[in-house]
Amino acid sequence: MENEIQSQESPKAKRQKDALPSDEKISLDAVKDVESCIEAILFAAGYPVKYSKIAEALGMETRHLKKLIGHMEEYYNSPDNKRGLVLLTFPDTCQLTTDARFLPYVREALGIKRGGNLSASSLEVLSIIAYNQPITRATIDKIRGLDSAYAVSTLTDKELITQCGRLDAPGRPVLYATTDKFLRVFGLSSIDELPEVDTMQASLDAMVDENSQLTLAVEAPSEETII
Repeated sequence: MENEIQSQESPKAKRQKDALPSDEKISLDAVKDVESCIEAILFAAGYPVKYSKIAEALGMETRHLKKLIGHMEEYYNSPDNKRGLVLLTFPDTCQLTTDARFLPYVREALGIKRGGNLSASSLEVLSIIAYNQPITRATIDKIRGLDSAYAVSTLTDKELITQCGRLDAPGRPVLYATTDKFLRVFGLSSIDELPEVDTMQASLDAMVDENSQLTLAVEAPSEETII
């Protein structure tokens, strides 16, 4: 009977079971129970949760949990998935969030106003930092040929960039890099997923309206809320 059940398992089901340590490979139902627990935790949180926290709650090793969440991500983010949620994964955290396609309906139903605006200059600075991080403000100014103090301050306040250290040079200038919030806003799992510069620039240009203002399409929580 057990061989019969195993023969009926799909490749996806087998991958899910293989994501668990050997002593937890009890049944497909057990795997589904773990997935349901993960889904419940992420849905209740509403913000990025550390893999280590979820693993601790479920009594699993973090590496096994991350592997299982990787398979869940394939399901949630598949083009064939018609659900209204997507699973975002980052190096240390993951988050269950609304699919951006349905954002207008969510805003309308819940009376959510659009987020704060970014100017075209702030977008330019953000793009420079994203593709050249870590980078100093002096280098940003040199690339643009303009002072970037206000744009850097605005992006820092919006938690899209952060100070990530100091350059080992005279004066030890501050280095800036993008944040996990930046990844969430632009629907990326890591900086490695950044598109080619020309493609990114075209996307940013499309976001700027005739008043040279951008409204962020995704309102992500503060880093302080990550548990």
